[in-house]
Parts: sequence; structure tokens; C-alpha cells
Amino acid sequence: MRTRKFLIMTASIGSGHIRAAEAVEQELRCRFPGDEIRTVDFMSYGTSRFNGFLKSLYLRMLDFVPNLYDVFYKVSGSGSSGTLAQSMFAAATYGTMRRILQTYRPDVLVCTHPFPEGAASLAKRLGHGGFRLVAVLTDYSLHQIWIYPQVDLYFTATEEMRQGLLAKGFSAEAVFAPGISVSENILGAPSREEARRSLGIGGDGKAVLLMGGGLGLGGIEESLEDLENVDCPLVLLVVAGRNEELRRKVELFGKSSRHTIKVWGYTDQVYLLMSAADLLITKPGALTMSEAFVLGLPMLLREPIPGPETENAVYASEHGTAAWVHHGESLSQAVSGILFDETKLAHMHRQALACARPYATRDIVEAIQRNLHGE
Repeated sequence: MRTRKFLIMTASIGSGHIRAAEAVEQELRCRFPGDEIRTVDFMSYGTSRFNGFLKSLYLRMLDFVPNLYDVFYKVSGSGSSGTLAQSMFAAATYGTMRRILQTYRPDVLVCTHPFPEGAASLAKRLGHGGFRLVAVLTDYSLHQIWIYPQVDLYFTATEEMRQGLLAKGFSAEAVFAPGISVSENILGAPSREEARRSLGIGGDGKAVLLMGGGLGLGGIEESLEDLENVDCPLVLLVVAGRNEELRRKVELFGKSSRHTIKVWGYTDQVYLLMSAADLLITKPGALTMSEAFVLGLPMLLREPIPGPETENAVYASEHGTAAWVHHGESLSQAVSGILFDETKLAHMHRQALACARPYATRDIVEAIQRNLHGE
């Protein structure tokens, strides 16, 4: 049998899409050890200066005019306006995609972000196909920006999303709902006791993990200030991501805090930190939420990026795995109301485990393999 070529395309807009791509790559390498498997960041400057510029523009928009992104999300998800927005972005990035396809010539192209998916769909429509196009959705809601008729296989987070795609005319043999792709390494996460011992957290004190995604967003500074109002001393585990300025500010804040504060930058110890924590405070990125589900970790959600993260927050709160702290509400009161109510904490733990899909990536790759066997 000839060597197959798998190309995974993602986008470094937050860490979730990257982590999903890494999980898929890891499983593909286990399943197809002799085949060629590569991952490309479609929105990096190294891939395309123009795409890198678009990413920078997007991030600035989040910093300065988040409501503008909310408007774009809603417009791009509605009828003809949504289709037009998809077509314009796909056309703008088509040249980059065609060059990538000519370089790698994949048999299977897996997308964990809608931007490369749209450009690849346009390439197929214009006759530059010859590959199976796979979309691995990385949110808990179905949005128009992911929907292209040229996609051969869809993988969604929920059965409701799957039904939404079926209602749009996709074949039942092409749409699956395995959950969001997480690394199965999470199954090797240590127990709470082992994790706390490893991190030097003694006694029975409560530990709270604060995360803001790979970009260090999510109002972490404001959260720390609010948590000073919690009377009982806490251990606060803070992940600042690639935001070095935030990391320095947290370290300085910790010198005068009533709580014990430990801070990390971008780290591969997230599963260890999650295992040690009693509660996670985070913005509602789908990958972070999915990992918390697997570990049964209750969440407090705040500062969602308007659009998909808002939908993620709705999903988690409706399923009883998280409380959503809205603007103007007291974070310290919400934390105290969960951490020191063992019945509520245990209920959220059980609900999180009920939402967990730890083998989603394995199911995705098995479905791809079955599809290839049918060629």
C-alpha cells in the first residue's frame, strides 16, 4: 500500500484549535505509523504574511472593539450575509491554500479551524481537489462559518450540532458527533492528591485554577483583585499563557495577596494543574471546557469572546458543569458559593463527567480510517 499523506490545518487564534490539531496528529501517528502526517498553522506569518496580518487584525479587534466581533459573528451566521462573508474570506486566503496544496499534495486534509476549511472548500470547488476534506469543529454550537458542501466528513461536539448538519442536507454517513478532540494524555493525569503533592500544595485548603487561554485573556487581573474578598485563604494557580506582561503582574500581585499565588506562563502542565484544583476560573474556550469535563472539574466562566465562546458558556451552564459570572457580578461571592458548598461542588463534578468525551479523538481517527477503507 502506498504512503498516504495527511495534512492537518489549524489556526493560532487562541490555543484551542492548536490543541485539537495536536491531538488529531498524535492519534493519526498511532493509527498510521508509516504515513506522512504534517500540521500547518494557516494563520501564521511563516505560512502567509497576509494571513498573519489578518490574525493580528483579529486579535487587535478583540482587544479594542469586542462588540464589533460580536456583530461580525452574528452577520456571518445569518443567511446570505453569512455565505457572502464565508466566500470573501475564502477567496482572500485561497492563494495561500492552493500553494499549500501544491506543496504537500495531501490525500486527507483535516481542519480544526473554519478559515483553512473555507479556503480548502473553495479549492475543491475550483477543481484543485483530489483530497478528502475533514472538518473537526471546536465549539459547542453550529455556526454557518463552518458549513461548506465540499466537506467530506464532519465531526461535531454534540448530537444537536450533528442534527443541524443533517437538516442542512449532509449525509448521515458523513456527519459524526464524537465530542471535541482532546489529547488522550489527559487520561494519564494524576489524582488530586498526587497533583497537589507534586505542586507543593499541602493540607485540605481549596485550590482555584485561573486560565485565560494561550493568549492570557479572560480578565485574570480583575479576577485576582476580586478574589481578595474571599475570607478563607486559597491557593490560586494562575496560567498566564504567552502573555509575559500578565505573568509579571501576577507575580507582583502575589507578594501582597492574602492568598498563596503560583503562576505559570505557557505550560504543558495544564492537566497537572487541573487535577490539583477544586475549581477552574476561565473564559469558555471549548478545548479548556472539554478537558475540564474529562477531569470532572467544576468551572466558573467569565469574559467570553463574543460569539462562539458565549455559546460555549451557555452549553456548560445549562448542563450544570459551570456557573457563568456576568459583567458586574461578584466573582468572590460565586467562588465562595461553590467552593464551600460540598453538595454543589460534588453535583458540578458529576455533571462535568457526564459531559466528558475522553475518546473523541480516537473516534474521529477511526471514522477517517473507515472512510479511507471505502475508497
